[in-house]
Amino acid sequence: MHANPSTSFRARKSLGQNFLMHARIAERIVLVSGVDKNSVVLEVGPGTGMLTRELLKLALRVVAVEADGELFEKLQSDFAKEIADARLELIHSDIRTFTISKLPKGYALVANIPYYLTGEVFRMFLEAEHQPSSMTLLVQKEVADRIIARDGKESILSLSVKAYGTPKREFSVPRGAFRPAPNVDSAVLTIRDISRNNFKTRAEEELFFKLIHAGFAHKRKYVRKNLAEAGLLAGGASSYPKGYNISEKARAEDLSLEEWLVLSRTK
Repeated sequence: MHANPSTSFRARKSLGQNFLMHARIAERIVLVSGVDKNSVVLEVGPGTGMLTRELLKLALRVVAVEADGELFEKLQSDFAKEIADARLELIHSDIRTFTISKLPKGYALVANIPYYLTGEVFRMFLEAEHQPSSMTLLVQKEVADRIIARDGKESILSLSVKAYGTPKREFSVPRGAFRPAPNVDSAVLTIRDISRNNFKTRAEEELFFKLIHAGFAHKRKYVRKNLAEAGLLAGGASSYPKGYNISEKARAEDLSLEEWLVLSRTK
């Protein structure tokens, strides 16, 4: 049996550490992730190993990337048997320098990521050549709500995620479930069916992102004016491409993913 995760480690602000301390919540995260006996899982920032332990109960193999040297040594000791059995591969590294192509096709990403890395992790894995099949992330509740556009308003973040997969806010996690407790509540977000199926070419994919960044450049302006000013409407601010039906008074947040995709395909 493993000892309980150490509570003596001092969280490092520089690494944005907030350790999940509730085994039941860790178990629930793994269950909603859909990980099974055939899954190879990448875990970012295993910390004290709370989530790692639950992943190992269901997954075929776990690759855990930990940047903190002290925690890495503790994990090596706590999970010596799983490492010896090749069920756990522990890597001392910053996830931003990790080579994703080392992972097998169809891997799943499951993680309690530092809040300051959230956007970077989304971009790194969703836009990667070697995408995960799914992502299950513990993020700020506000971020999860923005991604699923709970208020009915899209954003660059929500559109960037939805372009590659289907996001769902699974459940909330109170700040008291962490040590130290963050200043905000969290939520578990899953992104399933990850692919590039919305884009026929890389050029189309690049244009999609140019369009949404230009469209949201000045949030109070109508989207057609923002796109025209960025040189992305051939007919200027008065016209959209032929067959593209949109209100002249629409703002970027009012357009759905499908409307942005149609626009990116008409260039």
